[in-house]
Amino acid sequence: MRIMIAAVGRFGASRGKVGAEKSLFEGYARRLSFPFTLKEVEEKKPLTPELLKKAEAEKLRASMPAGAITVALDSRGKTMGSEPFAQRLQGWRDEGVSDLVFLIGGAEGFDKSITDQANLVLGLGPMTWPHMLARVMLIEQIYRAQCIMTGHPYHRD
Repeated sequence: MRIMIAAVGRFGASRGKVGAEKSLFEGYARRLSFPFTLKEVEEKKPLTPELLKKAEAEKLRASMPAGAITVALDSRGKTMGSEPFAQRLQGWRDEGVSDLVFLIGGAEGFDKSITDQANLVLGLGPMTWPHMLARVMLIEQIYRAQCIMTGHPYHRD
């Protein structure tokens, strides 16, 4: 199963340099045994919030492989512990899912079409997180799920 994170915005774009978030993200990405890709998209035109969300949704959809299972990260999404998350990934893998894409929206959130079409809308909890840090939290949970699935001691009950 190939895993992709498709996210609005680029690491370091707001500060003009690469920060600690990217370093942490890359550290976890290197540990994954799943084939993994990060796709970053941006809409540079100044648009109203609604038009911006639509443009970002189009760019996110264009970055995804056809037929992929999609998981949209949204603060209003379903929250789950690490073990149920690992079980969900293992289920998709065992069902023969070829491509799994996690979507992270921009500052304005997702266009409704993204959450409506997602196979799962997942929340990282009720707190608001910076989008770049959400990437790190997500990839750490993907790595933790991999460890749970293989019986590696990284995850402790």
